[in-house]
Amino acid sequence: MGETRKLAAIMAVDVVGYSRLMGEDEAGTAKAVREHREAAAPIIAGLGGRLVKTMGDGLLLEFPSVVAAVKCAVAIQKMMVERNVDTPEAKRIVYRIGVNLGDVLIDGDDILGEGVNIAARLESICEPGGISISRLVYDQINGKLALNFQNLCLQKLKNIAKPVEVFAVDQVNKSHDAPEPDHTDTAQTIKYCRARDGVRLAYAISGSGPLLVKTANWMNHLEYDWESPIWRHVFRGLSREHTLVRYDARGNGMSDWDVDTLSLDAWVTDLETVVDAVGVERFPLLGISQGGAVAVAYAVRRPERVSHLVLYGAFALGGKKRAPAEKERRDAMTTLMRLGWGADNPTFRQMFTGLFIPVGTHEHADYFNDLQLKTTSPECAARYLDVCGDFDITDILSKVTARPGASWPPASPAPVSSPSPVETICFCNMSRLPIDSSKRSAFS
Repeated sequence: MGETRKLAAIMAVDVVGYSRLMGEDEAGTAKAVREHREAAAPIIAGLGGRLVKTMGDGLLLEFPSVVAAVKCAVAIQKMMVERNVDTPEAKRIVYRIGVNLGDVLIDGDDILGEGVNIAARLESICEPGGISISRLVYDQINGKLALNFQNLCLQKLKNIAKPVEVFAVDQVNKSHDAPEPDHTDTAQTIKYCRARDGVRLAYAISGSGPLLVKTANWMNHLEYDWESPIWRHVFRGLSREHTLVRYDARGNGMSDWDVDTLSLDAWVTDLETVVDAVGVERFPLLGISQGGAVAVAYAVRRPERVSHLVLYGAFALGGKKRAPAEKERRDAMTTLMRLGWGADNPTFRQMFTGLFIPVGTHEHADYFNDLQLKTTSPECAARYLDVCGDFDITDILSKVTARPGASWPPASPAPVSSPSPVETICFCNMSRLPIDSSKRSAFS
């Protein structure tokens, strides 16, 4: 008789510090664990869950849907907070919970397989009182539950061959939380188009309202930036009141990496390709870091299409052209990129992270270290840095005029009266955008 398999939402539950608790008070701990399980039983049953088996201090559960599984996990953790209120901290029963969606092998009443093993490993790396979920679970529940999530990036789990992208359910101890400003119900749609030289470009559209186009800059990745602790508040914040269009530049993220040409002109043409694919004629243009030079060059090339020019952390002259010492530093970094960018040891990438986000948290640094591997190859990273270091748009700056006192979003949505001359483009600041200036790069 052939084996029977099915797709299941799997939850693994474990008690933090169980051996210590049993060593200190065996009878009392066993009684408390049993009573907490009995209190959780109605929650599990009410959401269609099935207790597969108990494993000492742990539980293995399966559910008909991942939404039900995560709802159950959140309800159990909130229940445990309430039940532990009057218990001394050293004696509290605290759970770690992991949830995965995976293929399982049915063996009588038991379930087996890597899907189960991943759930158990997710539980093992979870914070006490927390919930860890796999990317497969996140994709199914994002936007369906009023929860916040923290992207823990790819994790190497014990005895699991491939790294697993892990998310932590954030702030599970708050009752009836509405989504924070990230707005978990905001979604983006990713599409593709091709530049004139055949390079495939990925672009994303999110939110609703007046259009806003963001030029690409280095180390963008449409999917990972959307969840990134560094960028998610910016892109989701902008998407609340605008239809945000952004894209990955050639050599980056979800666009083609292996390309013949990397140049300012090619990146300007890529921007033109994306806005043509979206089908927009006139729009405000946001440029961040080296994306600012791309935005200015495009505005000069196509002034009739740009209503406002919004620049943040931009520069007109690349680092290699600012001073001989800076050129030497850039050249050295380019060499190190080719040698150390793709290495398993993150030492080099950590150095680069320190230059880009010098005041970032450990969470920001870990994410940025991981992003460097996901977003481009060592050779392309080196080429990209080299080209940006040679940027020089000083000769066209005079063709772009700032309006005194201008800010963006504009106080009045009225369009510029005469869109043809470049001088009518509004060169603005970002004082009203949701960006933390402390996270600005020291390596522009």
